[in-house]
Order: sequence, then structure tokens, then C-alpha cells
Amino acid sequence: MTNFIPIFPLGIVVYPGEMLNLHVFEPRYKQLAEECFREGKPFGIPAVIDQKVNEYGTLVEIARVEKTYDNGEMDVRTRGIKVFRILEIIREVPEKLYAGAIVNYPDNHDRTSDTLREQVLAAVRELHHILQVSKQFPVEDHRLRAYDIAHHAGLSLEEEYEMLHLFQEMQRLEYLKRHLNKVIPLMMEMERLKDRVKLNGHFRDLSVDNF
Repeated sequence: MTNFIPIFPLGIVVYPGEMLNLHVFEPRYKQLAEECFREGKPFGIPAVIDQKVNEYGTLVEIARVEKTYDNGEMDVRTRGIKVFRILEIIREVPEKLYAGAIVNYPDNHDRTSDTLREQVLAAVRELHHILQVSKQFPVEDHRLRAYDIAHHAGLSLEEEYEMLHLFQEMQRLEYLKRHLNKVIPLMMEMERLKDRVKLNGHFRDLSVDNF
């Protein structure tokens, strides 16, 4: 399927199923949000990295308007629907302030592995423990997808974007597993280094056997 959608480029990666709060203040995006909410139509959020609008993004819908300000600014709550690929950006849309794009929607396969998901979740929780971060997922473990976990795994923006255009759940989970297996030993070493730095300058009881 190929179609035209309004676009709202942002320097973030949004995943399908993700709830995202936006404060809309630019005139072009106020027009976009008002129109999409009124007509019940979705819009796209392509990821902007290094000031470049990238090829992939996520189609979102406005779940509700939380607040409309006197100057027309809006607080809206959006929900990610599915990943799109930009075929062509339409910078000037007749009678509109916002830009749009011709997009298609790559097939996305959700077949998963319970074992792999459990390994990824265990690694994420180990990372959070090292960082002394407390995070709770909104649903039970068996209902979580890689998309639900990604923002909690310490990925960079570029890595989050790489995962956005993996179109099999098993690939996404493997991607997260490899990332966490690389990051966790580094974080553990940093914690050990921190402990050594704390000891420097303090009196310590040291002894060596047999001397």
C-alpha cells in the first residue's frame, strides 16, 4: 500500500504501540494536529538525525487532545501505529502549511521467542540495577515486544533508528540482546572503577600473607 500522509519530523524515534505526548506550537504543526484530530486521520513522524529527515518513521494517531491553549498551541497524546518508508517528500502541499510524504508500509512480522524475550528482559533489568534506575513496564512480561523494551535498553538515537527498520520481531530482540551483552560488561567495569576511585586517599588495612 502506498499513500500520502502529513509529516511531523522530530529528532526522536517513535515505535508502533508507543504513547507519545507532544506539545504542538508551530503554526504548520498546529494546522496538522487540528486537521488530523478533526478528521480522524493519522500523520507520520519520521526520525531526524543530524538535521536530516530519514527514510523511515512511524505513523501515529492522535488518541486525545489534552489541552488547547488560547494561542492555539496544543498538548496532544499520540499512539504509534506502524512503520512507514518515505518514497518522496512533498515539501509544498496545496493550501497547507505542513509538508507531507508519499510512503509505503513494509511488512512487519511479529513471530517471537519467549526464551529470547526473557533473556532480553533479564539483561535490561540487570542494566537498570547497575544504573540504580527503577523502571516498570506497563504490561506483563509475556505481552512485551521489542518495541516496548527498546527505549529502556540504553540505545543511542542512531541505534533506535536502526532497530526501527528491522521488520521481524526475532531480529529486533536479537539486536537488543547483542547491544545489552556489549553494554553491561562496560557498565560493570565503570562501577568497579568508581569503587577504586572512592578508595583512593582513604586509610586501608592491607596485608600480604607469608611476609
